[in-house]
Amino acid sequence: MKIDSIDVYLIKNELFFPWTTAYGSDDYATSVLVKMRSGDKVGWSESSCFARPEYSGEYGEGMVNVISKFLVPMVVGKTFDTAEEINAAMDSIKDNQFAKAAIEIAWWTLQVKVTGVPFYKLIGGSNHEITVGQALGIQPNFDVLIEKVGKRIDEGSPRVKLKMCHGWDYDMLEAVRSAYPNHPLHVDCNSSYSLDEIDLFKRIDKFHLEMIEQPFNYRDFVDHAKLAATIETPICLDESITSVHAAKQAIALKSCKYINIKPGRVGGIYNSIKINQLCMEAGVGCWIGGMLENDVGRGILVELCSMPNIVYPSDVNPGYEKIKYNFTKQRVEYTTPYHFYPKERPEDLIEPDERLLEKIIVDRRHFE
Repeated sequence: MKIDSIDVYLIKNELFFPWTTAYGSDDYATSVLVKMRSGDKVGWSESSCFARPEYSGEYGEGMVNVISKFLVPMVVGKTFDTAEEINAAMDSIKDNQFAKAAIEIAWWTLQVKVTGVPFYKLIGGSNHEITVGQALGIQPNFDVLIEKVGKRIDEGSPRVKLKMCHGWDYDMLEAVRSAYPNHPLHVDCNSSYSLDEIDLFKRIDKFHLEMIEQPFNYRDFVDHAKLAATIETPICLDESITSVHAAKQAIALKSCKYINIKPGRVGGIYNSIKINQLCMEAGVGCWIGGMLENDVGRGILVELCSMPNIVYPSDVNPGYEKIKYNFTKQRVEYTTPYHFYPKERPEDLIEPDERLLEKIIVDRRHFE
């Protein structure tokens, strides 16, 4: 399949409420969209990091520059028949996984259009009901948090993820567990703790959480392995898993029992598949994580949830729950609360309405 042209869009879309984590607060969802054309077929992707290089070393404007200056010349006008080939073409560029994912995911959606094969079949998934859960950021106080947790439980969320950071950890969990002693919960620390605080995590065992996500530094595997060997609560890695190689290291060191797979963070769909396969062979469970994607990106996450070894309710929800402005032709919608099915028809993949998209474009670039 020859790539004839690429359009790159930097967009900012306002959130209904600030998304607050250990990294800080975001009022907007910052994403890069890529439109890739081959003949009369078009594929779209969305890769969403944040406005600042805090979750990873990438950020919106930086992604656009890397894509434009380095990645586009590597792929436009060239033919790639497999995902492995297009990944190899970009391999000389170190890191910049979100930028690479923007290109690579567009290749996959274009492949769906060219071949007519449903996305979930291309990635080795199956058309089964997908279960997802809900995540809550840091709230103004415990009462607000407890009310929101209760609302999500009443809606049918099978588990609730809670953001955790210094000053919003043990007491927060004690308050939530007192209100909801039995509902599945897990916490996401976004790399904000260290092994020096191991006693805190020993105390947290009493809350019987499903997992503790990314407690330590985003480059660490050794200290996570020490923690995993010491406490009863399973460890999940997120920010540390930026590549297939990183997943191999985590598995070899027994750093975690779960891996949260985000296609942007690992460089795209091909690497997501490879990481999931490695984990399945090693007995490490996976689930699909989300950033602050609009429905273009969320639709792709739903398809990834169709893979085997997705053993925990994923972080994928309709964009209308967080994002004010919709610019897509279709919406990501639950079939029943907190459940999806993958798309059977290529034309049902979520794509922008380009007239509506105009309102939120910060930067655009065309290449052929």
